[in-house]
Amino acid sequence: MEPHPLFPGVGLQAIGGDQVLLCRVVYAPGTTVRRHAHEATEQVMWIVDGTMSMTVDDETRRLGPGDLVVVNRGVEHELSSENGVTFVEALAPVPRDHVPDAERDLVLGDLGGALHVER
Repeated sequence: MEPHPLFPGVGLQAIGGDQVLLCRVVYAPGTTVRRHAHEATEQVMWIVDGTMSMTVDDETRRLGPGDLVVVNRGVEHELSSENGVTFVEALAPVPRDHVPDAERDLVLGDLGGALHVER
């Protein structure tokens, strides 16, 4: 299936359960996602192709294939990619705003998504 457009220049494919969401994220060349924080969600990212600059709190690094990043909940961060980048990210608890289609992209267990958060 085609990636869901999360932001301009950002495509996302997602699958999640009750407690974690796993996404494949593709940034088009020239994409920037402004400084923001996920108040209730922790984010772990694994860069698989391309490069990007990422600022977490006040530290900026250039990242490429094989690099890993952890952004704890509530920590401000921003990302930009001059030539495009693809990464896999895991988010927990599941932020509903990152789920393109809850009927298709979530496989819920006995918790029925009760631990999910809005963002």
